Amino acid sequence: MFVKNKLSSELEDYATLAAIQQGLQAGTTTCTQLVGQYLARIEENKHLNAFVEVYADEARQRAAEIDAKLATGTAGRCAGLVLGIKDVLCYAGHGVQAGSRILDNYKSPFTATAVQRLLDEDAIVIGRQNCDEFAMGSSNESSYFGPVQNAADPMRVPGGSSGGSAVAVQAGLCHASLGSDTGGSVRQPAAFCGVVGLKPSYGRVSRWGLIAYASSFDCIGPITKSVEDAALLLEIMAGADAFDSTVSTREVPSYSKKITWNEGEKARIGYLRESVESEAVAPAIRRRTWEVIEQLREQGHTVEPVEMPLLKYGLPTYYVLTTAEASSNLARFDGVRYGYRSQQAVDLETLYKKSRTEGFGEEVRRRILLGTFVLSANYYDAYYTKAQRVRKLIRAETEHLLTQYDFLISPVTPTTAFKLGEKMNDSLQMYLADIFTVGANVAGTPAIAIPNGLDDDGLPIGLQVMTKAFGEEKLLSFSRLILNERMRE
Repeated sequence: MFVKNKLSSELEDYATLAAIQQGLQAGTTTCTQLVGQYLARIEENKHLNAFVEVYADEARQRAAEIDAKLATGTAGRCAGLVLGIKDVLCYAGHGVQAGSRILDNYKSPFTATAVQRLLDEDAIVIGRQNCDEFAMGSSNESSYFGPVQNAADPMRVPGGSSGGSAVAVQAGLCHASLGSDTGGSVRQPAAFCGVVGLKPSYGRVSRWGLIAYASSFDCIGPITKSVEDAALLLEIMAGADAFDSTVSTREVPSYSKKITWNEGEKARIGYLRESVESEAVAPAIRRRTWEVIEQLREQGHTVEPVEMPLLKYGLPTYYVLTTAEASSNLARFDGVRYGYRSQQAVDLETLYKKSRTEGFGEEVRRRILLGTFVLSANYYDAYYTKAQRVRKLIRAETEHLLTQYDFLISPVTPTTAFKLGEKMNDSLQMYLADIFTVGANVAGTPAIAIPNGLDDDGLPIGLQVMTKAFGEEKLLSFSRLILNERMRE
């Protein structure tokens, strides 16, 4: 089910962290060996451009420290986990650039809460991963560091914006990654790369230390090889944080211990008619989605078509609101306090203009301008206010459907990974790649992408499962059920 890359023979392709920890316990591997082997893989696969910086010496030193903890029985729950982090997550003393020239040579003075909680459980961060500039993109081609290549076919995109994070897991360059999801940026690359990508409920995981794109949409989520690992990482990262007033104070369930679906329990599932039956969806994706639907029916679950009349407004609503928030969030990058500063400036005004023009890429500049336009006095009510009202309606429609159904399923994307450069000059086609994923961000609900086979060209297909807000416990267990059934084929 997962895409098989040409992996180094020395490193076993562990499917789960539990399998790694069994090897550590049995003495068949050590953290030091694991890190050395992952570093060798990263070097062998430099052409994929998944990492923008690798912390080789630091990772080796930390591995040795954790091996010592394992010997004394004091290691944390993430011992053996070699992790990559998207280049939008702060890590104290390390560079973070959001894939942009505007943050050239910037080092973070603090660590993101989500990253710190994993470090506290003895995860090893091996490096920061390439992404679309400021997480704005669906193909990982807008990065200042150049495009990432899909390990299944290096002529194809990996998806975006967390493309480097997904490819790193796909190609076995690390065991898991942390990405961010504003409109599908964890789920879409996970689908294109044949791995698992989880977008939690908005507010489930602290955003402290995440470079903001659109603050009311952004979520930090794991990219893994298994649902089990996604559950464990979410369990560790989630929960209240004094640094983030938008994070939920709800109790965090033991997700990793509650991912077994009760065989006698039957779910009510709705599939989005607009996504499964649309001729715009690639035939192989429609076929594989129908197979899941029939499989679920055979297991005794109720599966029915549902319609969301407001679905067609999700994408324009998303882009009006996110560009507005981005234009505000990115105003702080001005060439004055930190990051890139133009050498052509002659006064304060030209310093701002030239630093931002030279420091930001084309796609980021486009979205800042769009956002500034919709927030301008003459158009605020016509665009921004109206989009907020539509968002409220979409959220209400989604919540209503999820009172009737336990889960909503759909493809993650209308196509499999497209060719590098194919959509770079057509913004509308690029934006349409997010059409099935933005709804969960607009509504604030959790959603997961899981592998669903390959198309005729051997490219991965993803299935999306969505449920009500803070319903991750059921979402993870049901997704694991589906994935296990698909992998038995």
